[in-house]
Amino acid sequence: MANASPIGSTASEARARRARNSASYRAEQRQLAQFEHLARLVIKHRATLGLSQQELAQRVGTSHSAISRIESGRHKTSVETLQRLAEALGLRLVLGFESGPPEAPVRELVSS
Repeated sequence: MANASPIGSTASEARARRARNSASYRAEQRQLAQFEHLARLVIKHRATLGLSQQELAQRVGTSHSAISRIESGRHKTSVETLQRLAEALGLRLVLGFESGPPEAPVRELVSS
């Protein structure tokens, strides 16, 4: 193993290995994917505004640790919290449903 790391595998390598070996892990990854996408959006908009997690937490009316959990992409977030996040970031929260085939979805959205 010429390319082996002296400290073991990276986090992404470990996740990939677990996904290959565990159907339940793959199912959990699929379930959390939506929260990871949301986390990336929150981070992107927070960074665009030049806000720290603490500053965003103050705007939202929550704790730094709550923002950290949201941005980790590993935790569920309530619609109420998403609404407060959107307002704190100067955005509008849009929710809805999707039907039809994935290649031609029909979306029904509600803006708050």
